[in-house]
Amino acid sequence: MNLIKWTVVTMLVCGGLLAGTPARAGDISCKMSFQLSGWSVFYKTASGSGTVRCSNGQSLHVKLRAKGGGLTFGKTRISNGIGKFSGISNVRDVLGHYANAEAHAGVEDKAAAAQVLTKGNVSLALSGKGEGWNLGVAFGAFIIE
Repeated sequence: MNLIKWTVVTMLVCGGLLAGTPARAGDISCKMSFQLSGWSVFYKTASGSGTVRCSNGQSLHVKLRAKGGGLTFGKTRISNGIGKFSGISNVRDVLGHYANAEAHAGVEDKAAAAQVLTKGNVSLALSGKGEGWNLGVAFGAFIIE
C-alpha cells in the first residue's frame, strides 16, 4: 500500500511540474490515444501503437516502444491510454526518444499507470488503466516512431 501512495504522490508532483511548463508562441495542443503491453524482470520492455491528434487538424499514427531497467517485475497491458503533449508546434515534434522514470504498482484489472516524460522542450503526460500485475521502479526510454 505504501508503494501505491508514493506512486500517486510522485505522479502528482510530476503533473504539477508539467502544468507549470510555459507555452511558447506557435504551440498547439496534441493528444495521443494508445495501447501498450509488456513485461519486466529487472529489464522492462513494452510495445504498442497509438494515434496523435492535434488542435490544428494534424494527426499521425505512431508505434510505441518502452525499454529500460530497475527494480521491477510484472506483466501489463494498457488499453485506452491517453497522452497529452506540451511544447509542440508540429505533429512531427512528438516523434523521438523521451526520458522515462516511473514507479508502478497494480494487480489484475486494477493496474494504473501515470508518467511524465521529457524530450528537450517537449513534455508528455501519459495515463491509463490496464490489466496485469506489476511492482517496482524503472528508468529508461519511451520511443515514439
